[in-house]
This record gives sequence, C-alpha cells and structure tokens, in this order.
Amino acid sequence: MPFDIVLPLVVCIATMVTIWLHPKIQSRIKLLFREDQELRVRDAFLLVVTMGIMITVVVFIPQQAIQILFLAAYSFLLFLFTYIAVEKWYLAVVPPVAFLALYSSSFWNVVVLDFFALVFAVCISVYLSGLFSWKTVIAFAALITVMDVIQVMGTGYMGEAAGKFVELRLPVFVQVPLFPIQHEEFTSILLGLGDIFLSGLLAIQTTQKFGRKAGFICAASIGLAFAVFEVAFFYSSFAAYFPATLVVVCGWLLGLGMYNLVRRVRSSEPL
Repeated sequence: MPFDIVLPLVVCIATMVTIWLHPKIQSRIKLLFREDQELRVRDAFLLVVTMGIMITVVVFIPQQAIQILFLAAYSFLLFLFTYIAVEKWYLAVVPPVAFLALYSSSFWNVVVLDFFALVFAVCISVYLSGLFSWKTVIAFAALITVMDVIQVMGTGYMGEAAGKFVELRLPVFVQVPLFPIQHEEFTSILLGLGDIFLSGLLAIQTTQKFGRKAGFICAASIGLAFAVFEVAFFYSSFAAYFPATLVVVCGWLLGLGMYNLVRRVRSSEPL
C-alpha cells in the first residue's frame, strides 16, 4: 500500500529538536516567569477557549487585518525568542527583519514559509513549556483536541481560517510534498502549527517526567501515527480537513505505552 514519509519525518524531527533544544536554554526561559508561575487546569481551559475564539474571529475579519496582526505578532515574538537566546538586541533584530523582507519579496516560497513556520512552532513549544506541569499538559491536550474536533468537524471554522492563511501565505502551517505516495487528488499536505506545538509540548513534558529516552520514543511514535493516519486519510472518505491533534495525542499515548512496556520488560529480566 502506498505511504508518505515526508510529513511524519517533519513532525518527528521538529519534536526531537524541541527535546534537544529545551535543556540548552531552560535556565534563560526561567527568567521569563516567576518560580510559582504555572498554569492551572482552569488556566489551560481558558487558554483553549481563547484559541477557539481566535479561530472564529479569523473567519470573520478582513484578510488585510489578519495579515497585519500576524506579521506584527510574529515579528515581535521572533525578536523576543532570539533576544532570550543570544541576549544581544542588535542580533535579535536580524531574524524579524529578515522575515519581513523575505515575506514581502519574490523569494518567499514554500520552503522559506516552512522554515519560519517550523522555527516558530519549535520556539513556542520550548518557551511555553515552563508554564505547564504534567497535570496541566494532560488537561490542555484533552481540551485542545476537543476544541479542534469542534472547530474542524462541527463549525468548520478551522478549515475556513486555514484557507485564509494559505491565501495570505502566512507561516502558520507547513506544506510538504507527498513522497513516495502517488494520489490523483493530492500532491502535498498541510499541517497547522498548533499540532506541531502540541507534539513538542507533550514530548518536553514526557522528557521531564520520564527522561529523554521516553521523550524521543514519543516523538517517533507521533511520527508513526501520522504515517498510519495518512494512509487512512487518503484512501477513505474523510473530509478535506481533519483534527490532527487526535493523531498527535494517539501517537503520544502509543509512545508512553511503548516506553512503559520496554521498562517493565527490562525490570523483569533476571540479573
């Protein structure tokens, strides 16, 4: 049966990069937040509700307003992330200036878009992970999956918002070619940054609780889940859009199960 390896590899590698990068700048990230500043389950609920409202708002506001707001927010966050990493403002200015220059030029293409989208997704996962505990990340994953299902399959607003972002060529998704799969209706596939963010966030929290090996196993299993899902997606009667957070969560749970199984088998081996 034909299958695709590009998207699963992109998700897996991006998730592994977040695991590798997080401890390298963890001490600097802590400077952003107070030691007691941590999201509670109620805060996670409000965050998910806010995200759902923002998706709905995007559907009804003009494209030019979306473009201006996103470019301003992305540039500011890119500057902030870089400044925290290098601690020199004149170096932190370079990435947002380069982003705006490329976006407004003829050099802006799918490859450049994917690069900035993945950089943003990884940075968000790494920098915001400090706000989550094991309890809140589980609650957040469950809540954002429910919201995703409602906005994709219920209201349909997720698909409409995605269509606007695609028309504006904004880096809020990654677009990768399908390989080696050959499908008459599809040559590439889109994945929103929220799904990559969730994957990275879950992997970081898993690493902090069970160790780096568990985190990498979860990253690999999430990639595997996307590989399996794509086969089902392209050769069944799914709609054009699907809540990929379901795939992320299923892959993460599979990874946790695999890690615990391996640990139990090893612990039962005779010395």
